[in-house]
Amino acid sequence: MLVFSLVGLACSSPNANESNFPLLEATISGIHAAMEKGDVTAQYLVEGYLRRIEAFDKQGPSINSIIIVNPEAMETARYLDSVYAASGKVGPLHGIPVIVKDNYDVKGMPTSNGTLALKESYPPDDAFQVRRLREAGAIIIAKANLAEFASSGEFSVSSVLPGYSRNPYDTRRTTAGSSGGTGAAIAASLAVVGLGTDTGSSIRGPSSHQALVGIRSTMGLTSRDGIVPLALTNDIGGPMARTVEDAVRVFDVIAGYDEADTVTRASVASKPDSYLPFLEGSTLNGKRIGVLHQLFPKAESDTSVYSLMMTALDDLRAGGAILLDSVRIEELDSLNESGTRIRQLKRDYNAYLASLGDSAAYKSLQEIIDSEKYHPYLEKRLIDAQNDVDVPEAHPDWGKNMALRQELRNRILGVMDSLELDALIYPSFTYPPRLIGDLNGPRGDTSGKLSPPTGFPAIALPMGYSYGRYPAGFQLLGRPFSEGELFSISHAYEQLTRHRRAPEGFDEIGLQ
Repeated sequence: MLVFSLVGLACSSPNANESNFPLLEATISGIHAAMEKGDVTAQYLVEGYLRRIEAFDKQGPSINSIIIVNPEAMETARYLDSVYAASGKVGPLHGIPVIVKDNYDVKGMPTSNGTLALKESYPPDDAFQVRRLREAGAIIIAKANLAEFASSGEFSVSSVLPGYSRNPYDTRRTTAGSSGGTGAAIAASLAVVGLGTDTGSSIRGPSSHQALVGIRSTMGLTSRDGIVPLALTNDIGGPMARTVEDAVRVFDVIAGYDEADTVTRASVASKPDSYLPFLEGSTLNGKRIGVLHQLFPKAESDTSVYSLMMTALDDLRAGGAILLDSVRIEELDSLNESGTRIRQLKRDYNAYLASLGDSAAYKSLQEIIDSEKYHPYLEKRLIDAQNDVDVPEAHPDWGKNMALRQELRNRILGVMDSLELDALIYPSFTYPPRLIGDLNGPRGDTSGKLSPPTGFPAIALPMGYSYGRYPAGFQLLGRPFSEGELFSISHAYEQLTRHRRAPEGFDEIGLQ
């Protein structure tokens, strides 16, 4: 399904042969500075990233992260260049190539959700976040592979794209999931930034496995409109980037009120005009951070990952942060494990299919199941979802589940308030990325325990490389709508440590 042509591109961009602007690890601000000097055009960027996709995604390292390239990307780039020549940037992401996970609706491109049954499903309009990106001048250059139905945080494999997406730091290893395709692509510099989704871990997990910054926002700050759902009580979409600043620049654009998603009403009174000022003069000095050792006991952690986490805590202290090691969320495990599993997929997915209108090839989850056009590993999950209640809120244990969530919120806020904490910290994984196909070895995923069931924001940051090779990351969890504070702490830590490095084997490719 990967379709594009590079015929005639070599000399088609203005001054393409003269520009030496590097695409590897390029940043939004760096690109815009080069545009101002006349060194870079949007067309140059699209040509370059298409070449990187061709060289690295299905050939060479073959990370297998891209489902489809946008056939209109070059036309969009030429249009943006003409506007720039006449009047300057159209918005804060002018000319920036973006890769989005293939569960975001992008008008003019199919949205498969990784499912063969929806390989040719063309939505009637853009997802809210995609529309915001386009309005800001971004170019959707490609759609990324995912764990089909966004159903797994352990791997990224779908029935639309043969094979697993692979970690560019070691192609034998998993990208995590389900946004692993986006994570692999951005880590390998196949675009500048990306969008993923996170129901249990799937922005933060792949970000930590691939040395990226990933943001799961407060529930109600970002719209889910036009994103294929898994469970709307938990679903969040957001940026995955190589730097905190790039992630914030994207977040500035996509966050905010959307009348199509009523939960975002909460953002009206809570979202600042921009989060970029939180990065100016960011400092760790005096920041009070609670260390949740209960999520990474030494005896249950890989020694190298544990050592990285201890070093990260030392770095935070050295930067002036005040770390409190005595923090504990009482009955955390029981609050997470005492709920009844109530599947929301049938109700939420059927509503999404209805939003596609009369052109939708399938009208219900049952019809997808009957088609048998999906990866076999999903069969039981889909059937179980279909056999669950039609209206999750009508389940007799729904109220109990919501009460457990509220109790967890209360306990976290109680601890943070009593200790005057700005954030809580814990590793995203207590073990390195697993080998692809290993579903039995220790994984140590902590991402689902705090942020998804509470709706509180969490940001994942690189903290180094276990055994000198495998990316590892930690998370900062904050109070509702405290993204600005989290961005400030994250940026200060990033500037202090500079852990991000490109994976080997993804060198520059010239346009000559």
